[in-house]
Amino acid sequence: MEEECSPKILDHSLGSDGASPFTNTSTSSHEDSSCGELSPEKPLWGTAPVSDASAESPLGSEKHPSTPIARLMERTGYSIVQQNGQRRYGPPPDWEGEAPSRGCEVFVGKIPRDCFEDELVPVFDKMGKIYELRLMMDYSGLNRGYAFVVYGDVSSAKESVRQLNNYEIRKGRTLGVCMSVDNCRLFVGGIPKKVTKEDIILEVQKVTEGVVDVIVYPSAADKTKNRGY
Repeated sequence: MEEECSPKILDHSLGSDGASPFTNTSTSSHEDSSCGELSPEKPLWGTAPVSDASAESPLGSEKHPSTPIARLMERTGYSIVQQNGQRRYGPPPDWEGEAPSRGCEVFVGKIPRDCFEDELVPVFDKMGKIYELRLMMDYSGLNRGYAFVVYGDVSSAKESVRQLNNYEIRKGRTLGVCMSVDNCRLFVGGIPKKVTKEDIILEVQKVTEGVVDVIVYPSAADKTKNRGY
């Protein structure tokens, strides 16, 4: 079931150990903020677990090995880029216009750690045109067990959930597929206890737009102070 994205809200959860009072720790729904940055944006080809060294090789090189990932890219014309702890497959080379609207993205969980685009794309593109597939990666070169697939239209995304939830990607290994929900709430910890709601709003508005509200929890001992989040 799709959920409406709530307005952008800053929700401050239990205080921290002295971290910056305005540290962004939020991610898209279901994402793990500990992904970190693997490397700057680089085109990928070669074997599925891509290292920094292999990622530096040019996409158009005629000397790259004929691997499943390389064959997928050659067949579809899509590129794969490694950026900020994830691999991004897409967008389509023939795509024109704006990116798909909200409601076109699905969350894919329970992915085998050594499963990559060459196995996932053929399954998910049967449901409709894939605009982008984002596979979350860790530092070992394996995936983190989940991904996001953005389709070109809402109906394809819904069909993907209907048909591919509990799909057996490998013997005894089934995927979990559901609609992805936009996360518009940001957690901020380590706030000095004397800082007011108005102070926080002013600081955040310096770096972003669309802030609707800030929820600040007062200290139980002194209502004039916050709890640090």
